[in-house]
Amino acid sequence: MTADAPEGVTVFLIGMRIHSFWRLRGWWPVFRAMPRMLRELSGDEGSGLLGYRLLFGSPRLIYVVQYWSSPGRLFAYASAQDKEHRPAWAAFNRRMRAGSRAVGFWHETYVVPAGAHEQVYVNMPAFGLGAATGVIPVARRGERAADRLAG
Repeated sequence: MTADAPEGVTVFLIGMRIHSFWRLRGWWPVFRAMPRMLRELSGDEGSGLLGYRLLFGSPRLIYVVQYWSSPGRLFAYASAQDKEHRPAWAAFNRRMRAGSRAVGFWHETYVVPAGAHEQVYVNMPAFGLGAATGVIPVARRGERAADRLAG
C-alpha cells in the first residue's frame, strides 16, 4: 500500500526536550499545550491538519509529526488570535524571558510538492502519511519507487 496523497504535503515536526524533570512548573505547561492544540485541530476539518503521530524519542524528548494540506493552513493556525496556539506560544515566551531553562522547544517545517514524496506500507496498518490521507494499492501510483516519485 501507499499513501493516497497525490497533492503536495507540508510536514511539520514539533517537539520539546525536558532538561530538568524536577522543575515541573517549567515543562508541564509546554507538555499540556500540544494535546489541546491537537484536539482543536482534529475537531476542525477545515484546519488543514491531515493527521499526526505523537512520538517519544526518549524520556526527555517528545515530539509530534504533523501532516498539513499546505503551509498556508499551518501558518494561519499558528497566527490565529482565537485558537489555542497563540496563548500557549505567548506563555512559553514569557517563561523563557523569565529565565526558565527546564524545557527546550523545536520545530521543523518541510513543504513537499506533489510527486516528491513516496511511501510503502507492507503488512502495516495505516501509518504516517497513509494514516493521514488513506492508503491505496501501490500499483495505482507505480510499481517502483522511482515511478511513484516521478509524479
